[in-house]
Amino acid sequence: MYKRQFALGAVVWYGGLQAEYGGMTIGGIQAFISYITFMMWPVQDLARVFAEMQHSIASAERIFSLIDAIPDVKDRDDAFDPGTIRGDIEFDRVTFYYDDGDKKPVLKDFSLKVKRGETVALVGETGGGKTTIVNLICRFYEPKKGRIKIGGQDYTSYSLHAIQSRIGIVLQTPHLFSGTIRENIRYGRLKASDEEIEAAASLAGAHEFITKFAKGYDEEVGEGGNLLSVGQKQLISLARAVLAEPEIFIMDEATSSVDTLTEALIQKGMETIMKERTSFVIAHRLSTIKRADRIIVI
Repeated sequence: MYKRQFALGAVVWYGGLQAEYGGMTIGGIQAFISYITFMMWPVQDLARVFAEMQHSIASAERIFSLIDAIPDVKDRDDAFDPGTIRGDIEFDRVTFYYDDGDKKPVLKDFSLKVKRGETVALVGETGGGKTTIVNLICRFYEPKKGRIKIGGQDYTSYSLHAIQSRIGIVLQTPHLFSGTIRENIRYGRLKASDEEIEAAASLAGAHEFITKFAKGYDEEVGEGGNLLSVGQKQLISLARAVLAEPEIFIMDEATSSVDTLTEALIQKGMETIMKERTSFVIAHRLSTIKRADRIIVI
């Protein structure tokens, strides 16, 4: 850009000298500069288009590499959908590590039995394996040794969709999609009506703050929910989980980044969704885990 300005300045200076000596008119100088400017515009557009093409090619490579990736966890040939995953969950001497070269596994000979409808709180130091346990339940990973049973049967005999479509998760950092609040909640169950969405938001404690927006449920949340506070995003994420009516509910430090008042709203919503559901709660605050049936220290 500076080179272009310097070139134009040089043209004006030299043209001025020529005009003074009678070798060129002022109109000729103006026309010459205009022609140069008109010529530069398409060159700049070509450069911009070329740069965008380079970015697009790089993005496409990442997208196609993700599409072509072969998942480590996949359905067995005889996998089936049992129709429900309500039942006891049992870890039977489970050993798990993320990389084959790990000398110290995250879990080793881990055994745990959780009864249907029970709420279990997992506490312990950071890196102890709490999130790994819930990731295994969701079958994002599978045990390296041992088995995990749901309803008395090895859960690898179930299809991935059968398990993951019946699990509701609220994470420490919730993710919202660009769009409205209504659309983000409906993501929990795409065929839900507007009345069901508002009922889920009321149960989660989100209805009150949503109705304060100018457009209510049709308010835009922005890219990744950046127009909302962390607490508001948590409540919308919880409402989405309530709408999905999961059979297993998981909360992974969902209240660690919110204030006390928002935490109270989230806990109220948790009590609603945890009724008659097997639930796993990862938290460090006593107020979050005190209602659990069992507290397990990892």
